[in-house]
Amino acid sequence: MTLDTKDAPKNRYAGAPRAADFTIDQDWASYSAAEHDRWDRLFRRQLEVTIGRASQTALNAMAALQLSASGIPDMEQLSDRLEAITGWRVVPVAELVPDEVFFDHLANRRFPAGAFIRPEAEFDYLQEPDIFHDIFGHVPMLANPVFADFMEAYGKGGQRAMQLSQLHNLARLYWYTVEFGLIREAGGLRIYGAGILSSPNETVFALEDDSPNRIGFDLARIMRTKYIIDDFQQTYFVIDSFEALLEACYKDFGSVYGDVKIKHDLEPDETIQTDAIITRGTLDYFRTKSGPLS
Repeated sequence: MTLDTKDAPKNRYAGAPRAADFTIDQDWASYSAAEHDRWDRLFRRQLEVTIGRASQTALNAMAALQLSASGIPDMEQLSDRLEAITGWRVVPVAELVPDEVFFDHLANRRFPAGAFIRPEAEFDYLQEPDIFHDIFGHVPMLANPVFADFMEAYGKGGQRAMQLSQLHNLARLYWYTVEFGLIREAGGLRIYGAGILSSPNETVFALEDDSPNRIGFDLARIMRTKYIIDDFQQTYFVIDSFEALLEACYKDFGSVYGDVKIKHDLEPDETIQTDAIITRGTLDYFRTKSGPLS
């Protein structure tokens, strides 16, 4: 049975039976040839644009995890490879899950990934995360032991943030690192955020356009900064290393929440006097030629 007809639902898993933790059966055998081909085309296009722009950590992980242009990955098999590296597994879900469920998965080294693949009509852009965004964008970074520890800590921090009614502040940390983060690497800036890694246009924009701000990582500053959901970001935050990111965030955020609570929020394109702004003069953030996937 194929689902690639004009009347096919955008997300065939929307009504699928789900467990208490919102996971579903990926039912990998039910993907159609057209859906596998769509994955292959998305993968080839994005791999081409990310080489030389993405963090080599992510590119190496794609190879180690055997993410390739050979059809939609089976999450069970992918999880076996990932678990052997960092202890994480990828669990299929039908759609975005409630916050408390999401944080519980992360805190227990499970990444909930959307099982549906975008329809052909939304090949270039869709708002909700599909399997390509989640697997190509998020999963490779989970093969980095330090980033894997950061994600587990974030899940535990999310549970705490909900108790303190500070979830909106913590969500900004996720947005500006896990989704749209940049890192200093190989003498320039590289991409590690999934929202950029899975978008061909934002991959180029984030590094090579003159308009967005690129600012050195500052935890409290990030927690004050609003973000854009339906367009390119106007500010990207830059970490020096994954170790530095973990060190900055591996703590109780109680005092940070107290600090940001008494200060006003910042607009997505706003800069302030204390920002460490990265410009052409301080760092060549344009890409340099990097080697092939290894």
